[in-house]
Amino acid sequence: MVNFRKYISSVAVLASGFFLSQSTVSTVLYSSNVDAPKVVSNLPSPASAIEKVFLSPKELVDVNVNTMLSDVVLKNANWGFVIYDPKTKKIISSYNENTPLVPASTTKLLTTETALNLLGENYRWMTQLEYSGEIDETGTLNGNLYIVGSGDPSLGTNKAGAWSYKEIISDFTSGLTTEGIKKVNGDIIIQTALYKSNTTKLPESIVWLEKNNYYLPVGTTKDINPANEKLIVKKGNMSSNDKRYFYVSPYAHQMVYADKYDGEGILTTKLPDAPAFLANSFKSNLSKSGIAITGKVIPKMTDNNPENRKMIAVYKSPTLADIVYYTNQRSDNGLSEALLKTVGFQKIGDQTSESGRAVVNNHLRDISFDTEGLSYIDGSGLSRSNKVTPIAQVKYLTSLMNQKYYKTYFDSLPIGGQSGTLKRMFINEGNGQIFAKTGTLNKVKTLAGYMKTNSGRTLVFSLLVNNYAGSVDQVKNRMEKILHPALDL
Repeated sequence: MVNFRKYISSVAVLASGFFLSQSTVSTVLYSSNVDAPKVVSNLPSPASAIEKVFLSPKELVDVNVNTMLSDVVLKNANWGFVIYDPKTKKIISSYNENTPLVPASTTKLLTTETALNLLGENYRWMTQLEYSGEIDETGTLNGNLYIVGSGDPSLGTNKAGAWSYKEIISDFTSGLTTEGIKKVNGDIIIQTALYKSNTTKLPESIVWLEKNNYYLPVGTTKDINPANEKLIVKKGNMSSNDKRYFYVSPYAHQMVYADKYDGEGILTTKLPDAPAFLANSFKSNLSKSGIAITGKVIPKMTDNNPENRKMIAVYKSPTLADIVYYTNQRSDNGLSEALLKTVGFQKIGDQTSESGRAVVNNHLRDISFDTEGLSYIDGSGLSRSNKVTPIAQVKYLTSLMNQKYYKTYFDSLPIGGQSGTLKRMFINEGNGQIFAKTGTLNKVKTLAGYMKTNSGRTLVFSLLVNNYAGSVDQVKNRMEKILHPALDL
């Protein structure tokens, strides 16, 4: 940190002189006898104007950071900050840059980049419709239909341009018609090895409730619509303010506590893998379309004696580039957790969060990520056990600027004042110049990414705030104040 006293004292002296001169000029130029229209001005204060004249942008950033040390919102907070020049590989300004802090959803920066690096921008998940057996002269299939899933996180969600269940089912049904199948004398078999146990618990330190949004454990859909989970409410003594709210996931069969609930009794979730729901909906649609089916929907995760099968139709998900864009723009927790499991399966062969974490951590070590203080617990940033240092984030983001997928990665980030979760920040100064991932948990607000300065430089920054006082909007305001002078670097 620099010596701020000389800056502050000199600014104070200059400001006082500026105030006096303004007073004299006002007396000369304006008379009380003249009716002048009232003007509402948003111009900076005289002291602020003088600071811009006599202090460099770097010094202004340092002064603003120093001011925050006594600010009512941040003075008792645990926070860190760094602006980094990727060309010179030097820190421009910093505070607590080596302190491990809760990164919230800026964790997705690690998850989405790992997926792009290991899977490639054009990676797609496939959901295939196949059949075994023979089709006789009457159009009866004496065999089984197979729906083969691959863990598509966007299946049926319309996310990132994904098809809805209705559209996929329509395409599958058309495929049967093309093959001349009028009746199925067999079962619909769901086959995917990706979710063998398909009962997944998120980390114990997960934030189950944040701003009245519930993040639910993933599990098998069976014949249950994955869009609905029922809430079980238990209240304490009515005379007491101590109320307790719980829900039970029908997928994980676990009761989870939340400290408050504002809703209608139904929780909504989207599961990253739902071939069972697709299969049951497909079976129902076949009957409505006049294609009779005699069997049931049967999950078959492993098959020691596979039947010979023929492809009828295949649904391809949006590209990974599209999924990453949607994930970072909207900070989608379900997609990011699914990406974590996908890289785990592709590299280790095990579709679990544990395998995914191992793959991400190995990848970070391979690219020389500064793992000092790093704790990567989940793919989304929901866990408060996640930790990272601001300096590690900026050096990581800097290293990605030479990767072939950097443009795809960069373009996935929300833009200040314009898109995604940054649409309501940097509306005036910094509009269109801040490209960053946001993060929000209760009393945690974070921001990390890139900045295009007025002189055309690209800088990298990280600003992680934990345990602040006041509202999240007040913290956003402080974040903008710290970063604004850097736009003139």
